Amino acid sequence: MIEHTLSLCYHNKLILAPMVRVGTLPMRLLALDYGADIVYCEELIDLKMLQCKRVVNEVLSTVDFVAPDDRVVFRTCEREQNRVVFQMGTSDAERALAVARLVENDVAGIDVNMGCPKEYSTKGGMGAALLSDPDKIEKILSTLVKGTRRPVTCKIRILPSLEDTLSLVKRIERTGIAAVTVHGRPARDGLAFPAGAYAAPAPYNRGHGETSSVAQNPVLRGRVTFLRKREERPQHPVSCEAIKAVAETLSIPVIANGGSHDHIQKYLDIEDFRQATAASSVMVARAAMWNPSIFLKEGLRPLEEVMQKYIRYAVQYENHYTNTKYCLCQMLREQLESPQGRLLHAAQSSQEICEAFGLGAFYEEMTRELNTRRAELLARTPEAVGEPAEDPSGVIKMAVKFDRRAYSPQITPKMCLLEWCRKEKLAQPVYDTVQRPLDRLFCSVVTVAEQKYQSTLWDKSKKLAEQAAAIVCLRSRGLPEGRLGEESPSWHKRKREATDQDPGGLRNQEQAVPGELCKKLFVALGSGEESPLEGW
Repeated sequence: MIEHTLSLCYHNKLILAPMVRVGTLPMRLLALDYGADIVYCEELIDLKMLQCKRVVNEVLSTVDFVAPDDRVVFRTCEREQNRVVFQMGTSDAERALAVARLVENDVAGIDVNMGCPKEYSTKGGMGAALLSDPDKIEKILSTLVKGTRRPVTCKIRILPSLEDTLSLVKRIERTGIAAVTVHGRPARDGLAFPAGAYAAPAPYNRGHGETSSVAQNPVLRGRVTFLRKREERPQHPVSCEAIKAVAETLSIPVIANGGSHDHIQKYLDIEDFRQATAASSVMVARAAMWNPSIFLKEGLRPLEEVMQKYIRYAVQYENHYTNTKYCLCQMLREQLESPQGRLLHAAQSSQEICEAFGLGAFYEEMTRELNTRRAELLARTPEAVGEPAEDPSGVIKMAVKFDRRAYSPQITPKMCLLEWCRKEKLAQPVYDTVQRPLDRLFCSVVTVAEQKYQSTLWDKSKKLAEQAAAIVCLRSRGLPEGRLGEESPSWHKRKREATDQDPGGLRNQEQAVPGELCKKLFVALGSGEESPLEGW
């Protein structure tokens, strides 16, 4: 067994729950600001994470796990390193271990989602579907505990009966995990819960002469909780008694979850919920999503203040504007029809979101700061940041990829390069693209003025590979490539000349020549797939 090098304490803690589309870096940092002790990232699927590459982002001072399409699936930073728990969705022990080892140096703990009732999770055998397969639960958790250097936890829902719930959590405890989170509502019906499946196999079974803890304990008798229909689940009250029974049964910390609807509206309610469930700690989901200052001892802060602070983190860490917008909408709730809510709804960029909340000047300042950092990195030696370098074959190479979200819809690097060649009266760029049989990826070499340029990174399509080659050429020559925030003086000049010579023909000129580059900062996507909020 690998020795755990970081011991995350789960006793008497306030915890931000994992929430899809909500638990990205800005929300986690905001929760820490307001007093949360531990923060969970949103559930991330094992198969998706295994496609990712770990990248140190020197511009943002973050560690990014980047998918093949250049989307940031998980982003974290040093400030939360000792307090962030990575939650994964998985149904396979070996995949789970591979993901844990991928992220363990950048997080404080590993959690397995065993409670999400949504179909996108359960249809893959993940989430609440695992509750019907206790053998698989045991294998996944045991494999993680033995194979990773971080404390392992899991998050479950209660089962159709309290006796089955207690049998399951005892098996879970024996795997060696550090803590278990219990959401005090049942999983939806439609999932199979075989009778007797939750008792531990030999040698963990009690003697045949023993009776169940439910039968022995008169307090627990009559607390068998059955499933409600799926449409009734949001109104189904959380069962503090079921969580309490688990807490009294186990020796490891039990984290109570599910109190936002019925119990938690302010900070003092968190402690009341903990006492009602006899839990070691409390995990807060929706109440924290509505106002992350729920963790603040002094009481809730004004929503306007909280939202502005969230936006600052979102811009600072280049959270994609659609994710930022979603989280802000959850905070506004009944105020979505207010003038500010309507401005938020209409916003189509991070800049417009900032302007809707009176943070336009902050956006401009942060944009300049981030661009300055990028320029400083590009000014380093080739060895330091992968600047263009000529190999013995005479091809100038650079490790770059084309991310279409970083460019104006009307501008691409290939268009910029073609325009520059025309201006300099050079032959058009010539692209030579090949496909690698092993993985069917593409690489392109572009020839401009008898010099060849190539990206050392292979792409999933011919078009992307050619754009990457064009980027190498443009960057090595110090030319604009069409990124958001860049400007091309030569294009502006041509447009001005066209206006002076033929004011009536400006529309035709704009059709022939790329339009003015957008001056908005590109904000990288930080959330995963566009999934609905789990709400559990």
